[in-house]
Amino acid sequence: MRRTLVSAIFLLLGSMLAFGQSDAAKDARDLHQDRRDIRHDRRDIRHDRRDIRQDERDLNKDRVERNAKRRDIRHDEADIAKDRREMREDLRKGDKADAAKERADIARDRRDINQDRREVRAENRDMARDRADIRHDRRGIRHDRLDIRHDRRDVRSDRRDLRQDRHDRD
Repeated sequence: MRRTLVSAIFLLLGSMLAFGQSDAAKDARDLHQDRRDIRHDRRDIRHDRRDIRQDERDLNKDRVERNAKRRDIRHDEADIAKDRREMREDLRKGDKADAAKERADIARDRRDINQDRREVRAENRDMARDRADIRHDRRGIRHDRLDIRHDRRDVRSDRRDLRQDRHDRD
């Protein structure tokens, strides 16, 4: 009976040590995987920041195009004012053919202005959406950085626990 009990204890002790070693090896692998995940998350954040910078550049280009359209509107308005003056002068002189030509120019410039105004409004809406997307992406990066900070803290804690377990076993 005593021999059976001693052999059972050794068997139980051996299995506990074997399980403890594989558990430690598993913990080390998990720790390595966690650190790799953190590195990948940080790389993803770098890529996201690069994408945001590109989006900001695109937004600036859109602003330039919108301002050019506004400038076109101002030029077209000035052309309309000039054509109206010329039309009034032609009517005073009695030149109805030139006055009709000026009316056609005025109508064309008005169509251009209306088209440019529609495009400016559409670009303003697009730019507002783009700005909202950039803000959303920045907010997401902030949350991702917080998550990484928490993950790093957890990895340090796990590493400390692993060292303590190794120290306690030795």
